[in-house]
Amino acid sequence: MTSRVLVTGGTGTLGRQVVPRLREAGCDVRVLSRRAREAADGTEYVIGDLATGEGIAAAVDGAGIIVHCAGSARGDEDKARNLTRAASRSGARHLVNISVVGADRIPVASGLDRAMFGYFAAKLATERVVTGSGLPWTTLRATQFYDLIVMVARQMARLPVIPVAAGFRFQPVDSGEVAARLAELALGPPAGLAPDMAGPRVYPMADLLRAYLRTRGLRRPLAPVRIPGKAARAVRAGANLAPGPALGHRTWEDFLAEQAGRRA
Repeated sequence: MTSRVLVTGGTGTLGRQVVPRLREAGCDVRVLSRRAREAADGTEYVIGDLATGEGIAAAVDGAGIIVHCAGSARGDEDKARNLTRAASRSGARHLVNISVVGADRIPVASGLDRAMFGYFAAKLATERVVTGSGLPWTTLRATQFYDLIVMVARQMARLPVIPVAAGFRFQPVDSGEVAARLAELALGPPAGLAPDMAGPRVYPMADLLRAYLRTRGLRRPLAPVRIPGKAARAVRAGANLAPGPALGHRTWEDFLAEQAGRRA
């Protein structure tokens, strides 16, 4: 039996990789978009705005499974609430949510903590909305995507001297592997909080940047900077790292090599 799946954030870094995997599994896929788009490759696009709730009831109508990939550092809680209310009324049988590793372990209060780590607080708030929605749910926490690390490294490489947060380590993961896992979870029974997903290696922030600079043939001095605050202290203690076995296989070096090959 073909399942209809609604994907929010279906045109973003993660969502656009989830959509084809669901189609390959035989699903009827619908993508929520704020702009009109023509149907393509068997995917239907519907207009809706999670921030206002406009169009969400029509978007969830008939979708037994909802994969919530849309996210930002601001307004996520209200967006999730608009989505879960509509999904509850429509009788959705499975809501799948993407979150971030460390959402429940990195304290975010105000000031610098919120400016730097607000994304963790936003994801935790979304998790709580999903958990309390009454819908059958699955939440997958993942570490930072390689795509994001590259974007940050590219911006920082423009500086004559690159500031590096002292003591910060990351365990980034390939977004394609997360997409495959998310699609797998969506097509299975509601699992609650799934095992965290992270890449196979933990890197000091400086090592991530140095590897990026090498692949681009760039030389930049790195200057360690100590970030104050409770959230930064939690990151230095490893709160942003997966506590269990890594589920990802592709390394940062693999990702950079592929990027270099594409440029060549």
